[in-house]
Parts: sequence; structure tokens; C-alpha cells
Amino acid sequence: MGRLLGIAVLSLALAAAGQQGTEAPTGFDNKSNGLVDDTTHQADQARFDDIETVKDGLGPLYNAQSCRECHQDPTSGGASQITELRVGHRGPDGRFRNPEIPIARGAEVISGRSLVNDRAICPSEAFPDTEIHERVPDSETIRTTRVSLNLLGDGFVEAVADETLVNLAREQCKTTGRRICGQVLYVPIVEAPGQTGVGRFGWKNQHASLLSFSGDAYLNEMGITSRLFPNEVTNRCNTAPEPNNTAGPDGLDDVDHFARFLRATKAPAPDKVLAETPKAKRGSELFDRIGCATCHARALTTAPAGTKINGGNFTIPEALGQKTLHPFSDFLLHDVGTGDGIVMAMEEHYGPNAYKVTWKSFSLKEYRSTTNKVRTAPLWGVRLRTRLMHDGASVTLRDAILRHRGEAIRVTQRFQRLSRSEQEAIVEFLQSQ
Repeated sequence: MGRLLGIAVLSLALAAAGQQGTEAPTGFDNKSNGLVDDTTHQADQARFDDIETVKDGLGPLYNAQSCRECHQDPTSGGASQITELRVGHRGPDGRFRNPEIPIARGAEVISGRSLVNDRAICPSEAFPDTEIHERVPDSETIRTTRVSLNLLGDGFVEAVADETLVNLAREQCKTTGRRICGQVLYVPIVEAPGQTGVGRFGWKNQHASLLSFSGDAYLNEMGITSRLFPNEVTNRCNTAPEPNNTAGPDGLDDVDHFARFLRATKAPAPDKVLAETPKAKRGSELFDRIGCATCHARALTTAPAGTKINGGNFTIPEALGQKTLHPFSDFLLHDVGTGDGIVMAMEEHYGPNAYKVTWKSFSLKEYRSTTNKVRTAPLWGVRLRTRLMHDGASVTLRDAILRHRGEAIRVTQRFQRLSRSEQEAIVEFLQSQ
């Protein structure tokens, strides 16, 4: 069995990596990966760290005042302990339905999104009698939290060719006898209406483009409108001009700076000291042997420089082209027994006109099939996390491993059959990442 698993893992690694590239730079030094010079990168980081105010367009409903608030450990762009709330319910047909949340004493109902914002800008001095905070009605019986994600190194993830992820999913199915089959989901590219790409960002793989991802977060987490997402969730208490953010003298607006910052970040670096210990090395071998690397793929290689992605809106530069990264993720959707029943909301992630656009390769059926699936959590930087899995409900690495069911049940069972020292070796290997 061990030899067979090793062959399968090797096959998956070769399929994922394609032609070997040079190693992607790693580190937490706030320096550019080469996409831009360090001065430009640090200026983009300042935008990412900037605290928004009501005058800037913050709200009216929001979760955070800056990108850094949810992505800052150990530096800007990393993950954090922050979670967001998502809810919904099942309709008479058994399908997931987005919640309907009344605000302003029932005068308005927020719909079209599963996200529930924790904060609001009023009541305030200007609007002392306006109550708009969202509260979850009893009717919304599906409830979960989602932990914030690491964004460091995501420029390399964006540059991985769609075909690489498609081939990886196909190879998984083939080598596991269809017991493990990652789902490829084609998602809209907001900046390229009608175009789609293979999703890889967000717990439900709702975005393939870092520019789309940035615009989504700016609106839904901070309430700041932009050219990509020009419509407020609610206009109550709203006094800022729309869109809140516009291009500066350089022709770039905040979402452009956010996307460029993320594209220029280095990948999370492992703990090189711990990784070289005999115990961690043994754990690395066992990680492969029991099948963890089937989904937590060790290596991916980006497309060559000059390749156009995101509907032709972004050309992969030399700094991101033909680079090998080690995210320990296939960036595919899987049912590992922890699904919460929530389907991503089209209007929330792609705007109110999402259903009016004909998106290439878009399948509503495929979207609905993601109900209990989540993206494979990348393990680079996992040692820096205290709350694990998509909901943060697991707080030790052993807990997270043992929680895997569904497609991963056989891997979990193999882990349980290991000796205590072998299990501890795998945990130590993960603590080095």
C-alpha cells in the first residue's frame, strides 16, 4: 500500500508541477518578489494597511476598516484570527437559500449574500435614529464562521495555469479510483465580463483573479465601492460619493494597488531549522505515504511569462512566470466532511448584474454542487495559525487531521493506524510549515 501511494503522489506532483521552474521567493520581510521595486511594493502595502473612515466611504455595513485588519500575521497579507459570519437556510426543494435580513426596523431587507456584517456606521450623530445593524433571524438555520485567509504568495497562485489545476483534478480521480476527485469550478472574472477562470481564492474558490478578489473584499468587508463593485449593499446613512474609490494620478485605484501588492508578495517561508530535524523529515515522508499529499499537493509551477490570464486582462510577468511554489494545496474543492451547506452568492461576489451576464463555461449546477465542499487549505504558513480548517473550529494540528472525513476518510484512518511516534512526526512536519 505504501509503495502504491508513493507512486500516486509522485504522479500527482509531476502533473501539478509541469515543467520544472525556478523556486518562488519566500519570506516575511515585506520586500517585493521582483514584480515591482521595493519602494512601489511598500507604497502598495501602505494602501493595504490604510484605515478607512466614513468620509472614505466605509460601510454602511462592514466588518473591518482595513485589509490589514483581517490579513496581518506575521505581516501584512498574512492570515489572522479574524472570522466572518455566514448564514442561510434550505428552501422547500432542499437547496441552499441566501438569508433575508431586515434592517432599519424592517424597512429594508438585505438579500443576495450569505455574509452577515458585524458592524455598521449608524446610528451616529448624523443619523441618531437610523438602526441598520444586521441580526440573524431564527429562520436562517445554516450558520457558520469562516477564518480569514493568508494572501502572501497568492500572485504565484494566480499565475498557475487553469490547465494545471484541471489536470491535477483528473489525476487525483485516476490514481485514487475516484475516491478523491477535486472539483474544478469556473468562476466569473469581474474585470472581464463574460470571461471565467478556474477559481482558487476564497474558501469556496469564488475568484480566479486577485483584482476581482480585491474588489469583492473592499465592498463586502469594508463597504467601499469601486469601479468593479459600484453598488452599495444599502444606501442608508450613506453620504460618501459613489463609487467611493476612484483612480489617482497614476491611473490606479485602491483595488489596483491591493492586487499589485498581493501579486508582489513573497510566498510564506517554512521554519527551516525545524524542517531539518530527523523527526520532521520522517513526518514529511509519512505525510506522503498515507496520502495527505494527494490534496495537499507539494508543488505547483506557474505558467510561463507572457501568458495572458484573467480574460486577457493580466499578463504574467517574469517575476511570476515559470516559478515553482510549495503551497501544499491543490486549490480544488473537496468534501472532507466539514461542509456547512453554504453555496456562494453570485450577487455578493460578482455584483447585482451577475445573472444578466453570459459567462463562458459557467454552470449553475456546478455551483450548487459545492454546498458541502471547501477549498483545500494551503499548509504553507500553517504553523502560524491557532485556528484551523475553514471555520476555525480546530485548534490543534492533530484535531484538524482527525476531523477529516468524506473524501479524506481513508487518509485519516491511515493516520490513526500509525504509531504515536509516527503521528507526532507528521505533526512536527506540519509545525515546520
